Amino acid sequence: MNNEDLISKTADFIKQKMLGEGTGHDWWHVYRVWQVAKTISNNEPEADKLTVELGALLHDIADWKFADGDLEAGPKAARVWLESQKADEEVIVHIEDIIRDTSFKGAQVDLGLKTLEAKIVFDADKLDAIGAIGVARTFAYGGSKNRPIYEPDQKPVMHATFEEYKTNVSHTVNHFYEKLLLLKDLMQTDTGKQMAERRHKYMEDFLDEFYKEWNGEI
Repeated sequence: MNNEDLISKTADFIKQKMLGEGTGHDWWHVYRVWQVAKTISNNEPEADKLTVELGALLHDIADWKFADGDLEAGPKAARVWLESQKADEEVIVHIEDIIRDTSFKGAQVDLGLKTLEAKIVFDADKLDAIGAIGVARTFAYGGSKNRPIYEPDQKPVMHATFEEYKTNVSHTVNHFYEKLLLLKDLMQTDTGKQMAERRHKYMEDFLDEFYKEWNGEI
């Protein structure tokens, strides 16, 4: 199977698997990450395009948030799919690493990104977590977990371990401070850094307006 066919079949597979999911981790999230990853990789000529596209398409194939916190659920599911498509073992191992490394695991937890391709997929995924779409996805996910929108007395926590982060049940606004507002400075590529600036500013403006309305200000 050639690279284009493998990418196309993987996109169709993920679309069928994730279409209609309601927490913001649906096919359209994957689609946007895929498109942004391609944009970034166009500015990184040394990147392997096949690995970038497969990594983007498969990065949420079995997200730990929906697999009882199991970080290996995604890599295992990706391997099953890629082996069924006769992908090269080297590519499969690389995709497994990308899926492990793409997920945010806490404010004080090292990213551990090993390759340029992993950095590109990380940036593309995190860009979809900020800006207008990031705001929408954050409240969609919070609602799916029955989390309150905002509890003024419950302050954000900068989690030092993945265990602390994954067991966090704080209100949704805290998520901006515990993750989303940190992502601009975690971007790994020049293109990702550039794209993050406007999206970050949008979130800051959103929060300013949110607090004004919460406090009944004119």
